[in-house]
Amino acid sequence: MPAVDAREFLGLEATHNPHRWHFPVTPGLSTGGGFLFGGCGLGAAIAALEGTTERPLVWATAQYLSYAQPGSVVDVDVTVAVAGRQSTQARAVGHVADREIFTVNAALGSRSLPVRETWAVPLEVPPPDECDPRPMRVPGDESIMSRLDVRLASARSWEAMLDNPAPDGRSALWARIPDLLEPSAAALAILGDYVPFGIGQALGAHAGGNSLDNTLRVLRIVPTEWVLLDIRVDGIDHGFGHGTVHLFAQDGTLMATASQSTIVRHWEPEKPGTRPQSDHAAPVPDAASEETR
Repeated sequence: MPAVDAREFLGLEATHNPHRWHFPVTPGLSTGGGFLFGGCGLGAAIAALEGTTERPLVWATAQYLSYAQPGSVVDVDVTVAVAGRQSTQARAVGHVADREIFTVNAALGSRSLPVRETWAVPLEVPPPDECDPRPMRVPGDESIMSRLDVRLASARSWEAMLDNPAPDGRSALWARIPDLLEPSAAALAILGDYVPFGIGQALGAHAGGNSLDNTLRVLRIVPTEWVLLDIRVDGIDHGFGHGTVHLFAQDGTLMATASQSTIVRHWEPEKPGTRPQSDHAAPVPDAASEETR
C-alpha cells in the first residue's frame, strides 16, 4: 500500500459544502472493543478544521460524548466562530445521523514571532531499532493498533508490567504510522491518545480507561519517521485519571503535547479493553479508547 496523507488514512472526504466532511468508521480506525478510537476522531476533526480554514492547527480539544461502531459514517460539521488576520477560532462536531459523537473546539493560525524555545526534556531511551516491539494483545485483531508500529522505549510488556508500576508514573514508547507519508497534526492526535496506556504502566496492572477528552497543542511539526511518546500520568483519584503525552521527533524536537482525563478501569487479563473485571462497573462505550492499548 503506498503511503498516504492523514486524510486518506482516516478516509476523510470533503463534500460540496466546504464546512462538512465525512468518514466511514472501519475496524482499522477502531479500538479492539469495536468503537471509533478517540485519537482518530480528534484527528479527523483536526483535518477537517485545517481543510475548511486553510490554516494550521495551534490547539484542539475533543469532548467524547457517544460511540460510533464500524459500518457507520461520521459527518463532521465545521463552524468558524471568529476568523482574524492571523488566527481562527472554530469548532467541529462529529455525528452519526442525529447522534453527536464528539465536539472539538480549536484555534488555528500562524504568527511571525522571532522566538522558538522549548523547556520540556524527553526521557533518555534507546533508539527505536534497539527497543522491543510491543505485540498486539490479541494477535490477528484488526483495529487501529494493527496499523501502528509501537516499540517499548521505557515501558513494560503485558506480562512484565503486572505488579511493577512505572516509577513516577512515567513511561515511553516509540511509535509510527507506517502508512503515512509525513507527520501532521491529525497524525499526532492519533499517536497522542496514549494516557490510558500510561495508566496501566503507572499502576502495574491490566488497567486503562475510557477517555473523556483529548487535547492536542502543537508547537512545531518536523519530518520524522518515529515519534517518542513520553507519557506522564499525573494522578488518579475518585475513579478518574489524568495525564499528558509529550510527542518528540527523533531529533528531540518537541512537536506537540496531548493531555487526557479518563475513567479508570481494570480489565480481565485475557483481553483487556473488552471485558471489565467483575468487581468493576461495566464500561460505557464512547468514542475514545477503552483499553490499555
